[in-house]
Amino acid sequence: MGERSGAPGAPQLVLETAGDSQVMSPSRAYQVGRDPLSDIVLTDPRVSWHHAILHADHDHWVCDDVGSSNGTFDDAGHRVIHLDVGPGTVLHFGSFTDGPWAALAALPEPTRMQPQPSALTRLTGAFRQPTTIRPAPVRAVRIGRARDNDLVLDDLVVSRHHAELSRRPDGGFQITDLDSHNGTYVNGSPVTTAPLGPDDLVGIGHSLFCLVGDQLQEWLDTGEVSLRVEELAVHVGGGRTLLEGVTFPIAEKSLLAVVGPSGAGKSTLLGALTGLRPADTGSVRYDGRDLYRDYAELRQRIGLVPQEDILHTQLTVRRALGYAAELRFPDDTAKAEREARVDEVIQELGLSQRADLVISRLSGGQRKRVSVALELLTKPSLLFLDEPTSGLDPGMDRSVMHMLRGLADDGRTVIVVTHSVLSLSVCDRLLMLAPGGRIAYYGPPDDALPYFGCDDWPAAFEAFEEQPGRDWAGQFRASEPYRAYITDAMGQQRPTRAPAETPPPEPPKAQSWGSQLSTLVRRYAAALSSDRTFLVVMIALPFVMGAMARALAGSRLDQSTALNALLILCVGAVLTGAANSVRELVKERVIYRRERAVGLSRSAYLCSKIVVLGTVTVVQAVVLTMVGLVGVRLRPPGAGGVFLPPLVELTLAVALLAFTAMMLGLLVSALVPREEITMPLLVLLAIVQVVFCGALLKLHGVPGLEQLAWLVPARWALGAMAGTVDLRHLVPGSIGADPLFAHRPGTWLLCMGMLLVLSVVFGAVVSVLLRRQEPAVMRRR
Repeated sequence: MGERSGAPGAPQLVLETAGDSQVMSPSRAYQVGRDPLSDIVLTDPRVSWHHAILHADHDHWVCDDVGSSNGTFDDAGHRVIHLDVGPGTVLHFGSFTDGPWAALAALPEPTRMQPQPSALTRLTGAFRQPTTIRPAPVRAVRIGRARDNDLVLDDLVVSRHHAELSRRPDGGFQITDLDSHNGTYVNGSPVTTAPLGPDDLVGIGHSLFCLVGDQLQEWLDTGEVSLRVEELAVHVGGGRTLLEGVTFPIAEKSLLAVVGPSGAGKSTLLGALTGLRPADTGSVRYDGRDLYRDYAELRQRIGLVPQEDILHTQLTVRRALGYAAELRFPDDTAKAEREARVDEVIQELGLSQRADLVISRLSGGQRKRVSVALELLTKPSLLFLDEPTSGLDPGMDRSVMHMLRGLADDGRTVIVVTHSVLSLSVCDRLLMLAPGGRIAYYGPPDDALPYFGCDDWPAAFEAFEEQPGRDWAGQFRASEPYRAYITDAMGQQRPTRAPAETPPPEPPKAQSWGSQLSTLVRRYAAALSSDRTFLVVMIALPFVMGAMARALAGSRLDQSTALNALLILCVGAVLTGAANSVRELVKERVIYRRERAVGLSRSAYLCSKIVVLGTVTVVQAVVLTMVGLVGVRLRPPGAGGVFLPPLVELTLAVALLAFTAMMLGLLVSALVPREEITMPLLVLLAIVQVVFCGALLKLHGVPGLEQLAWLVPARWALGAMAGTVDLRHLVPGSIGADPLFAHRPGTWLLCMGMLLVLSVVFGAVVSVLLRRQEPAVMRRR
């Protein structure tokens, strides 16, 4: 299963359409349709998304209509379902009279008699014939998704005007990125402008180009890629080994299950295979290309579904996928194009009847399907899943595994890490890891139990625990399955050239920062507005705290009421701001890691939190102050604030304190490992603010204590509010004598300025902490 044999007796043919021509190899099938990733793309609306398939059958070629709406016609005008074709055949799609056509011709004899290895085979070792061969350009050629380009790529991850290939004055060529969304790559590294030679591979979306003599060869990644894993090893401190000598091949369109006892290194292997946490030694080759070296480009062709949901569960299925499509596709992608792709993956994953349901209302299996659908938006060739059946009942377990079987059959390589052994028979290969991260078995799942000499899987797993000193890896290396499924299988692949010893390139920064920010703000606002608990707390908290301040203030601020009223305003502002944000980063950590790996801007993500939470927090602070102080006499008749009316200054101070507390809450959220820790820390933050604000303890002139209080936002906010109401005169004594409470312009500006400084410092620290959550390969410099 998952492996297809070619038809070596059938000849190569040349297929010509109105806008292009290509050589067809009998070793593979060619999809015809409107799907941008079809092998033969026909944009006429009468052509179905998946219309027909051209493939070799023994010694001849066949065209099969796959249930198209408007039909496929031969050159006599007859509608056909199955038709033998060959040189001279003309096919019409959607309409015989004026529909798009395709003509088949024999490959010219000189080309057939003197085949040349493709540049991709020469450079990477992957046996791939070019999808399309064009003459090398004699002038500048613009490449992109729009129809007005010289070279049109029907690929949603390609920008409308993506790059330009041009000749240099010395006769050579260069590639220039046209400020594209997902970047242009030369040999896996993002470039703005770069010269090109005969050994350079240019990556644009799912296409790879190389200049070979007077030809421009293109290879389209349709998903049928292989993976070659060689001698992976991961070591950690204390001499511990998590992976050792892991080597195996994965054929295209295969489903591989990775199993093993707890602590055998399954998650470590997953991180190494996806490039998120590269192995210390060894290599992972994506169709012959070094994944770690070319990670910046190839990461867009890898889908990863973590064990935890990568979804905002407050949103509906369609809305969540729509926001994901906005983030992953270029901003020049039309809304209709994004919606069409979302509808396609919804239908492919069997979610049509649940598309408008809130994700939190779905069953565990359906939520996992939504996570997979999110990853399939960009049509990845490799799909990794970590424990997708964890917590599911046997029926759901079977359903998910059969879904993965179907995804592999549709033209992807799927790798699943699992503890479940209920449906391993649907997989093509099984990888069993022994403790210590070594391979105990690799081969067909049905042969695994006989190899271990066990009748069932529990007995096989118990053997690892009962025989800890057994050399499982050594026994496997001496076995027939090792020779058949690893040595011989990998020996059939041509050795690849060694990569240059350079650190992995940094993936390109998102070039549509503003668009990312807009999408993130809208998505985050939608998620918060759908969270009823958050809405209730958000609305009630400022009114409750404001009412308490009002009760303490009475009708006017005087010696007995002023300090307590201002203290309650400080506490209310801190609780309001910090409560809004203290959970927001830690609860989305899995989502952030995944989206960052596929191009999310760290600064856009952080700014979206600041914009949405900051707006909510400031509004709450205004409500808090108005409820607490409107109608209260704040200053003696005729006396004003430092610069503005007292109520305005107090509102500004409370709002800025709440905003700074919100930033402090984000810092805590970025720092803690689990969401459960945030609530106790929120209480601790409020206590610290009360103790070190200066309302309860004398801080001025106390060494150590005074300096520590500089880091407490409430200290500066209380100083600004005390200056506004001239607390030194209202409350004489040691507390009121604090210099920060003086009714002076310089002091008031210092207090407000320090709140701004603390906000900026907290934001910078949050950014650094977010970087720690990124894939390890993205942090290598």
